[in-house]
Amino acid sequence: MAIKEITPKELDSLTPGRFLLIDAREKAEYDYGAVPGCVYFSPERLTAMAGQNAPALPKDRLLVIYSSRDASSLALAGALKEHGFETCVLTGGYSAWALYSVQKRVNSAENSDSALPAASEIEKSIQKRFHGRLMGPFARAILKYDMIQEGDRIAVCISGGKDSMLMAKLFQEFQKHGHVPFELRFIVMDPGYNSNNRAMIENNLRLLGIPAEVFETRIFDAVYTIENSPCYLCARMRRGYLYRKAADLGCNKIALGHHYDDVIETALMGMLYSGQWSAMMPKLWSTNFPGMELIRPMYFIREEDIRLWRDANGLYFLQCACRFTEEAAYSGQGQDTHSLSKRQETKQLIAQLKKTNPQIETNIFHATENVTIDKLLGYKKNGRRHSFLDTYSEQDGSAEA
Repeated sequence: MAIKEITPKELDSLTPGRFLLIDAREKAEYDYGAVPGCVYFSPERLTAMAGQNAPALPKDRLLVIYSSRDASSLALAGALKEHGFETCVLTGGYSAWALYSVQKRVNSAENSDSALPAASEIEKSIQKRFHGRLMGPFARAILKYDMIQEGDRIAVCISGGKDSMLMAKLFQEFQKHGHVPFELRFIVMDPGYNSNNRAMIENNLRLLGIPAEVFETRIFDAVYTIENSPCYLCARMRRGYLYRKAADLGCNKIALGHHYDDVIETALMGMLYSGQWSAMMPKLWSTNFPGMELIRPMYFIREEDIRLWRDANGLYFLQCACRFTEEAAYSGQGQDTHSLSKRQETKQLIAQLKKTNPQIETNIFHATENVTIDKLLGYKKNGRRHSFLDTYSEQDGSAEA
């Protein structure tokens, strides 16, 4: 018998307490964002439970399952149905639910004369509840690394994810309450998103009150047939288009939404996977666009605090809009769905180390600014390699062993 499929709107109309919503994606996807009220079971555990007649699951409630792709959801629902459970699948999974929720909220805000606009509510949460977690670290990074000067015109680059959307709101607040006059241009590059992802971004911009310009490129088409390192090429092309758009708008700086966790993960990844120790810099000059500077004002903001802000405001953002990832997921081919990205592996390693050393993240961060040059075998500066042997013969032997 075929498994029933329901839409996010139909799920929204189900009677509470009569169903159990199950998220059966990989843990990293669940951690990024999930449908409210769901319970999490990994695909492996849910499959194993089905074979054991799933004693932990109720047989008197409808089990609504969603996974990374509808085919997986249907397979999991079918396995449970064979053991006597009433099951159905949430069509489109988390992405479909997120788009439905954002559209619903935008429509509600635009059709209501009495309700406080959503953007004002979200701004208030930044000013009050999350000021110490978000606004404070944002301002501290700008001031410590001298990121903004009077008369700057900054292109705030929005990808559609939680980090860049929050960055745009923080910039709006900083501009209103800061003491240095500067201009903002909010830009979104569409590299070839599908219609749902494009709609997700546009609805969130309306919901958050961000006056962004969306411009289109065909990057996904350009790199689609590349077999070796398409992600690397895609990233380089994205960056180039953003710089070019910023220059066209008369901007002298572009801002990206990398946060504290990105900084420490990148440093550790470089050592573990590339054999080098380097930091993700808070600001740097462009080599291809003279006079253009890249800044990262979320340098001190923790990802956990970004999630807290998102969830407290009931917000949903793009998780991954990469065409390669989407097609691999929906076809069940390509990258093994059980494999982890290097960044996710690094996240898990840091989390494991943190169990015995709560200061591990802080230590990794400080290690990037506490480098002892005379204790290094070698280093690079301006593309030139240096060795400790270069000056070793000049030492008199008095240095501490």
